Amino acid sequence: MKIAALADDVTGATDLAGSWRGRGLRTVVVLGEPAEGDQLVTDGMDAVVYAVKIRSVPREQARLVAVHVGEVLSALDGVQVYDKYCSTFDSTPDGNIGPIADALADAVGAGRAVVVPSMPGNGRTVYQGHLFVHQQLLSESPMRDHPLNPMRDSDVVRLLRAQTSRSVGLVPLSTVRQGPEALRQALDDAQAAGSFYLVVDAIENSDLEIINAATAQDALVTGGSGLALGAQRSSAQPAPLRAVDGHRLILAGSASTATRGQVAIGESAYPTRPLDMARVAENPAALAEELIAWVRDRWREAPERPVLIHSDAGALGENAPTREQSEGVESTLSLLARHAYDSGARQILIAGGETSGAVINRLGIRYLELGDEVDPGVSWARGVALDPDGSGTEWECNVLLKSGNFGSDDLFVKAWDHL
Repeated sequence: MKIAALADDVTGATDLAGSWRGRGLRTVVVLGEPAEGDQLVTDGMDAVVYAVKIRSVPREQARLVAVHVGEVLSALDGVQVYDKYCSTFDSTPDGNIGPIADALADAVGAGRAVVVPSMPGNGRTVYQGHLFVHQQLLSESPMRDHPLNPMRDSDVVRLLRAQTSRSVGLVPLSTVRQGPEALRQALDDAQAAGSFYLVVDAIENSDLEIINAATAQDALVTGGSGLALGAQRSSAQPAPLRAVDGHRLILAGSASTATRGQVAIGESAYPTRPLDMARVAENPAALAEELIAWVRDRWREAPERPVLIHSDAGALGENAPTREQSEGVESTLSLLARHAYDSGARQILIAGGETSGAVINRLGIRYLELGDEVDPGVSWARGVALDPDGSGTEWECNVLLKSGNFGSDDLFVKAWDHL
């Protein structure tokens, strides 16, 4: 294995793994903290990503997870550790990015770590230490009103300084453009001067390749999945992803701008039902039972046609969902996914990071084998559940886990052609 990562949610993990897969690396996502038996899956892989839902949990809980994962990864010889967080630095000044990075740094004995949230393919870039979402500063983008992590500051240096006691510095784009050797020297000089975390500007994929080359020997790097796009390309070609035959289902829990656009196109192509945003917070189980009956009827009419269930963003207007509504959506859709699997669904597209995590947990999936990207940061995977019900059996399905803001408008329609 060449590299191992801790990702702070499941869609971030598949995003990162998809980037490595695109570089020819054999990559697996392990859902949850390291456990006995993982080696049977990770042996022979070039990269492994441990996906643990720690982005929005209490700080000490996130730190303890990072301590455990760091201890396991530090015991691996010659493996670089990658701390993966959201490309929109999805963490308030009191958030978890700093504590997680600190715990991993302690575990692997790192002397420094770059901070690289940029992912140009999805419009995330950093210039003069400020994070942009397409042409907008992060603080002026729709992320400013995120229901869990509202982003009111675009200065990554300032955001990280609020979360760690370690010194945070900046390496500007002009230094990056001088090439890997000059950047490596700048990182060495900044470290010698007392900086530990170094936010590095990047606005194009070629910048990420330079950063990757300059940090190839570093024990720890941190960033979004974009930094993985600069990884050294493998000469091997991973085997194609195997499609699992069965019914098709789309579960869209995100109310992001990108997902709303995808839902709008999906509604014109497939049978669709919006979630009642009042009922999701009151009785998710009853609503899921009602929905699966409707879904089964649609599959009887057309067994191979996808069916779309989505959170009713239209009912929210310009308002973000409340925490109770968000949790109700996650619960309803995860229960529906379990019913759907029992009814023959084997290809499930899930939109929204929190929703993806809830569905994966409900299905009991432990490992994800990544396929090729459908869109930047979006890939199909083969999910494997090990003994989910105590029967001693294994089962599998294809899942596409999509962060709310990722993917083209026609993703819900074109995704099926990639299986």
